Amino acid sequence: MDGSGWQGVYDLLKKDGYNVAIVQNPTTSLADDVAATKRTLAAQNGPAILVGHSYGGVVITEAGNDPKVAGLVYIAAFAPDKGESVSALIKNPPPGAPVPPILPPQDGYLFLDRTEFRASFAADVSADAAAFMADSQVAWGLEALNGAVSEPAWKSKPSWYLVSTEDRMIPPDAQRAMSKRAGSTVAEVKGSHAVYVSQPQAVAAIITKAAHGVALVTR
Repeated sequence: MDGSGWQGVYDLLKKDGYNVAIVQNPTTSLADDVAATKRTLAAQNGPAILVGHSYGGVVITEAGNDPKVAGLVYIAAFAPDKGESVSALIKNPPPGAPVPPILPPQDGYLFLDRTEFRASFAADVSADAAAFMADSQVAWGLEALNGAVSEPAWKSKPSWYLVSTEDRMIPPDAQRAMSKRAGSTVAEVKGSHAVYVSQPQAVAAIITKAAHGVALVTR
């Protein structure tokens, strides 16, 4: 998905007086996405919190080493260790885990099956909104899927993690394991993988908690 799905979270944070920027990841490769994130960071006037959802967690884990980054927030996201990629993390799913409906690659890019999109990705989003999300998918490059982290920022920066307990893309237990490994401050909410769309208040709340946690705000 692209950054437009974050409007609900954006509106809540802006209302509370935060400066918010949305990174539009090209999702062609991890290197390209990290570069896009660093361009956005360079435009900020001070320290920043990086927020990543799903594969975006890999991006912030790598880009978070930027000196402007004060903390990381993972929203139902991958939080890889050194040398790990999404493909490595999903290689051996536990028995009974839901299988994301990823179609075979087309010219080096991946999409989710539109007929299974809502059930797997956005079960708690309205049917119309989920249909739009399915039909506006951004092509996900195999180079992004296979992009490995060189040095995880969560080893040197504080992190927060929102577990989505009804997620059928990244199993909740996998989210808990990654957040524990990263030493994240964890919150849980009942929501689908598209929790940033369906539960913007919960997402904005943990981002706010992170901002207070790294003393970006005093109020």
